[in-house]
Parts: sequence; structure tokens; C-alpha cells
Amino acid sequence: MAFNHLRAGVHDALRPLSVTPVTHSMPMAKNHRSDRPPTDPATPLPPGTVLDRLASGPSRAARITHTEHLPSRAGRHAVWPDRIRPEVIAAVQACGIEHPWAHQARVAEHALDGDSVVVATGTASGKSLAYLVPVLSTLLDGAEAPNGRGATALYLAPTKALAADQCRAVRALAQPLGNAVRAAVYDGDTPVEEREWIRQYGNYVLTNPDMLHRGVLPSHPRWSSFLRALKYVVIDECHTYRGVFGSHVAQVLRRLRRLCARYGASPVFLLASATAAEPSAAAGRLTGLPVVEVADDASPRGELVFALWEPPLTELRGEKGAPVRRTATAETADLLTDLALQGVRSVAFVRSRRGAELISVIAQERLAEIDRSLARRVAAYRGGYLPEERRALERALHSGDLLGLAATTALELGVDVSGLDAVLISGYPGTRASLWQQAGRAGRAGQGALAVLVARDDPLDTFLVHHPEALFDQPVESTVLDPDNPYVLAPHLCAAAAELPLTEEDTELFGPASAELLPQLEAAKLLRRRTKAWHWTRRERAADLTDIRGGGGRPVQIVEAGTGRLLGTVDEAAAHTTVHEGAVHLHQGRTYLVRSFDQDDSVALVEEANPPYTTVARDTTSISVLDTDVELPWGAGRLCYGSVEVTNQVVSFLRRRVLTGEVLGETKLDLPPRTLRTRAVWWTITEDQLDEARIPPEILGGALHAAEHASIGMLPLFATCDRWDIGGVSLPLHPDTLLPTVFVYDGHPGGAGFAERAFHTARAWLAATREAIASCECNAGCPSCIQSPKCGNGNEPLHKAGAVRLLTVLLRGAPESSAGRQDSVIPEDSASAEDRVADDAEGAKEAGPA
Repeated sequence: MAFNHLRAGVHDALRPLSVTPVTHSMPMAKNHRSDRPPTDPATPLPPGTVLDRLASGPSRAARITHTEHLPSRAGRHAVWPDRIRPEVIAAVQACGIEHPWAHQARVAEHALDGDSVVVATGTASGKSLAYLVPVLSTLLDGAEAPNGRGATALYLAPTKALAADQCRAVRALAQPLGNAVRAAVYDGDTPVEEREWIRQYGNYVLTNPDMLHRGVLPSHPRWSSFLRALKYVVIDECHTYRGVFGSHVAQVLRRLRRLCARYGASPVFLLASATAAEPSAAAGRLTGLPVVEVADDASPRGELVFALWEPPLTELRGEKGAPVRRTATAETADLLTDLALQGVRSVAFVRSRRGAELISVIAQERLAEIDRSLARRVAAYRGGYLPEERRALERALHSGDLLGLAATTALELGVDVSGLDAVLISGYPGTRASLWQQAGRAGRAGQGALAVLVARDDPLDTFLVHHPEALFDQPVESTVLDPDNPYVLAPHLCAAAAELPLTEEDTELFGPASAELLPQLEAAKLLRRRTKAWHWTRRERAADLTDIRGGGGRPVQIVEAGTGRLLGTVDEAAAHTTVHEGAVHLHQGRTYLVRSFDQDDSVALVEEANPPYTTVARDTTSISVLDTDVELPWGAGRLCYGSVEVTNQVVSFLRRRVLTGEVLGETKLDLPPRTLRTRAVWWTITEDQLDEARIPPEILGGALHAAEHASIGMLPLFATCDRWDIGGVSLPLHPDTLLPTVFVYDGHPGGAGFAERAFHTARAWLAATREAIASCECNAGCPSCIQSPKCGNGNEPLHKAGAVRLLTVLLRGAPESSAGRQDSVIPEDSASAEDRVADDAEGAKEAGPA
């Protein structure tokens, strides 16, 4: 099966460099044929040359909406603090690093002074060495103690892949130090026979927050000698700890600090982050400690060419006749194929496991049509693989056997993939921090690099590729987390009580909300108070009360029906949308159909198949207001923030053609509803405002519904979330507000901080939403502006022009100096954008509730 948009045998990557250069925002290209074979050049091609070749196919140049050129930068050296052991400095120099960059020396100085510190510099700026040097020096001192372990260090990574990669790096660096540094990975893949040795003799233990939560802290007596000597806790890629996951990790770290104090230790926290807004404040929220910030990046940087790429419209029509763009998946597979044929080592970052598998399969099939040997040099890498599969892929990437990889964020997080020449980003990854982290995976060691963001057909991606200033002229986002969320805090208080009885003094560590929760946990008979402390009295493990990744429940096992082979797992929270009966599941390039989904036993049975479609689940939602925390006047309307109860049910799934996204059909599902108590932002509008906006009753539902969809799509630009982390509901008359109302809520129990961020940035957020709808080139709405892929109402009703007029009137009443005040990412001339949208309902579906 060929997925190429060109006829067989004519491939873009076989064309030579265009003589017309790529300009700042209007790249030009000419098409030439060439029969030269693909090469794997020892010297990487300049990134501009690679981009020119990618843009040289038919209609390719017009797909690049903007090209940003980031110039190279010289580095600034310093010297290591004189307290660093000379053996460690010699080991570093043996690796070819004569002098540290200035920011590395500053981090080492703070670490030796006992200051917790966060280093927030760019990708490939040497953050690992900045914390490793003081840690190794201290471990070397500790090796001279009578027991050989007078000092220990704990390293936390958000993924197993990163911990394994860092362990290899530590062992290589510390090799000249002999047995003084004993680094070992302790995670779910660690063989049982190795675990006791690590507890007794390891002095640099690499793990992840999940294992710390479930394996280390509940068994702290077995780790007592390690914790007693703990000098440093390294938290790598700390910017990833956001939302519910970040809130859980914050409480796990507080439990760790409490147990360390029990054993007489007070470790220094060393945190590494991608470039971030207010890194010291974010690190302080995460650890509960004051943290010094080092954010002045002194490392050199090669040239980076960053292109924004919008797939073309096709002749197909989607729901309600809306125009359909070529999918980002198919477009990225094209580009990955072209790069492999040029011998350009590349990674394509994809937001979903399914997307990674699809891009890999498409690229392999396309390459096989040209050169069968090349097909084996492209693969997929994602979570859910078995440990041995992950390790084999990591080895192939490090050895250079792989030319192209389609990966989920497991490879975004700092894994050393040096030698890459290009990065493809299939869809905006949700935050500017992640975007730059992914782009920085290529061009290490001062090389030039190419990064290409391929837009998906949704409001945010479309907005960004046409408003590059929102990416390149704006600072990265603040990390959003809420450790005081009672749904997060309560199970950790139980886990802490199981580790050591809780006292009133512990409420200072866990925050003021803990004092209110303890009596409630006692009333629920989860804890029992004896004299001055609360105890865990149940037989089950308290650590099993929560899944810190925020999923909750037992993971659903995906089992091949014919053989009984376990293919992988999926979180329970995602099971209704991903492994329902009839869903398409991809694993290691093979396609399966879900034959049955047993919710009681948490098992999905699948069988291999080759359908020409993918599946997308749809759901319906109702919402009720439990409590309003804040209410602000927006003209006659109101902007509110508070607690809500959401009832959600997956009702059907769509079958979409793989390449085009064309809808082939819809199948109903019979799954039980789920109830969620969470936090939401909502806004109301009055009858007078509706008259001002010229919104008659017959289009009101469609206007509200369209504004809801687009605002959900745009929120990730203002809060560190994914559109799938949030949900929305709109009603022409809500029973609690008695007015037309649009709700946007956090998709996690107790909230994740996203709705609160939306409340505080509402003015800029809704202005961007209005601009995204108004500037879209469609007539009556499409997936790039107001249609949602997960709408349980089948994107009915929607009214594009009505949504623009509605938001225009609402924003006129927005206060200048209250919630919603934020530097705008919208161009100043966007106020006239509504003129580009027809005032009438031409082509739009009218009537009916949202």
C-alpha cells in the first residue's frame, strides 16, 4: 500500500537542491529530477540545504508558512570550584571537556554550598554535567568512609529510557574512578536478584517517581543505610512535572524529605529543566524548598533553522462538508521518508502512540518501494513496549543503525541521541517548553540543525503556523501544578502515615490543606488517631491508593486473542477511548482490532487485521456547578471559576481513512458513564449582549458550541496542558446559571490547575480563540477552527460567524486589570478579523442545543 501523494517512483527526496533559497516566510523551490542514490553522509548537510530539498517537490514550498533562523552562539568558559576533587576533574577532561561552561560552574558552586539549585538552560547545554560533577566529587569523598558508602545520591527521571541513558553516561564518566561510584538503575525492569545489591551497595541510584512512590518509600527500612547517607537528590527534566502528575510528584518528594529527616539526612536538591518561566518558583513548588536559579546559558549553539509547515487542503470533504487538510501523520511520514533517503538522521516526535506507529509503518512502506534495505532503518519508539523492545531500539539509535525514528515524548526527555540532523514535530506538543526541548534533540555538539513543526488540523496548530510570533517572540510557559489538590494530597497523607505515623508537625511539610484533610481521612476510617499521631491501619498498601500519573485504576492489558500474548497496556482512564470494542490498536508496526473489552477484568482482546482506517472515540458531557470561588463582571456577562461535577460517557467512535482523515462511518457504543468532580472556568452572556452580537435563538447553540470547541483548542497556548487534558460544555440555558454558558474544565479529579490558569489569562485566551476562528479560511467551520475530533454531538450545531460575534461582544466587556490580563500573543490588527467572516449563517448548521 503506497501512501505517497506523488505517483510511484517520483520521490521528493531524489531531487537536488533548489537554486532558489528559502526566504524568511515565502520559501520558493524548483523541481528537478535526479537518479542519484540515497546517501548517509559523514558530514551533515547544512540545515538550510535539507529544508530546500524538502520544499522542492510539487506544491511543497507553499506549505512552509514561516522559517525562523536562529544564529549560532559562542560559549563562555569558567573553572570548576576548587572543592571539586581533582580525580573528578581529570575524569571530565578525559572525556574531552577541558573547561566547564559558566553556568555549569555556578551550579556546582551552589551544590557544594548546600543550596538547592535549578539549572534551566537550553537543550544540549551540559545540564547533566553541571550536577554530576559535584555529585561525583561528594560520592568520592563518601567512598573513603569506613563502610565505603558515606555519601549517596538519588536520581529521578520521568521515564525509564532517560534513567537508563543517564546510567550509561554516569558509568562512562566515572569509569576512571573505579568502584568509588556504583551507579545502578532501580525501576520496574530491574531483576529481583539485583535489587538487594543496589539497596546495600549502590551509591548513585537512578529511578523514577513511580518507583520511589511504590517501591522505595514504603520499604524505607530496607533503604535506611542509603537514606541516612543521602546528600543529593537530582530531579532531571523537572519541567515535565506539571498538572496532576507534577502535583503527585511534589507530594512524593515531601514524603522523601520526611523520611530523610527521620534518618538524620537533609539532602540538597539539584534540578534540571528546559528553558522555563520562573524556574526557581516552579522548582520551589515541586520540592517545597527555596531553590536558587541558574538560567544564563553559556553553552555554544549551532545554527537552527525552524520551519512551520502546514499540510495542504485536499479535495475531500469532512463533516458538514467542511474542507479537510492532509493529516499531519501522513505529511510527517512523507518528510521522514524524504530525510531517510537523503541520509539525514532524524527523529519525528508524535503526540500519540498510535501516531508513532502509523508514521513508522507508512515511512517503511514508502522506503521499501525504493530500497528495501532502507525500510529496516526506520522504526517507532513509544511507551507500552516491553522492556527488551525498548532497550533494542535504544541500542539501534545509539549505534546509528536507525536513520529515522517516529517517537513519542519518551525520547524528548533528555535521552542522548547525539548526531541527529533533523527533528520533525508532528503537531504542536502542547507547550513552548516541549517544542524547544524536542527541537533541541538535533544538532548537538555545535552542529547546525533543522526543526520542522507540522501542523495538525486543529485550531491551535493552525493559529500557530500563521502567527509565528506566538512561538518565537513569547517566553515559555509557567509550570502549572497544585500540590494542595485534596484528591492528590489525601492518598499521599495515607501513604506517609503508613511509612511513619503522621503528627501535627508534619502538616507544615505537607501544606495547610493537610490539617483539614486528616480529620476527614480519620472519619473515612483510612487513618486512626492514637495519642498525638495518625496511623494507617488497613492491610492493603497505602501507596496503592493512587496512580501518580493521574490515571487511576488498574492498567488495561492488551492481549492477542489467538495466542494469549501480552502486547502492552493502556491506562484505565484512557481505556474507554482507546480500546473499546472495534477500536484500531497499533503495536510494533502491526495493526489490531479490539474484539472485546472486559472492564471487570481490565483486559482488551485484539486480533491482527489490516483495516484502511483509524478510530476516534466520541463522548457526551453534562455539568453542574457545585461551588463558585470567584466571579467577575465582564460587561453584563460574568467570568467565573469554581468546582463542578462532570458526567461523561463515550457514546460512539468514528472510522477515519488513514491518509486523508475522511470519515467512513460512525458506530455506537454502550459504555457506562463516568462522574468527575473537578475545577472549571465558565463565562455567561446576557440577552442584551446576544442582541448586540446579532445572535438569534436559532443560532445561539451553534455559536456557543463553536466558541467552546475553539477555546478548548487554544487553551494549551496559555496553560501547560494538552487539549485532551481538558473538556468543555456549552448550553443556551444552563440550569445553574440561568444564562447561556460555556464551561471549560480540568479532566482530572480535583482539578490540575489548567482551568485556574485559563481564568487568570481569560482575556488573552479568548482573544486568541476569536482570532483563530475569524482568520480561518473556511466558510462555515472546519477542524482548523471550530470542529472537534472528540465531539459527542457530531459537531452539531456549530455556527462560525456567530461564535466570532459572540466573542467580540464578550471581550468588549473584559476588564483591563483583573483576571485575563496578560501580554497578548495576538497581532494588533486582529480586531478587524471578524470582517473576514460572513455575518450570516451561510453553509452553517443551525438550531438545536449544544
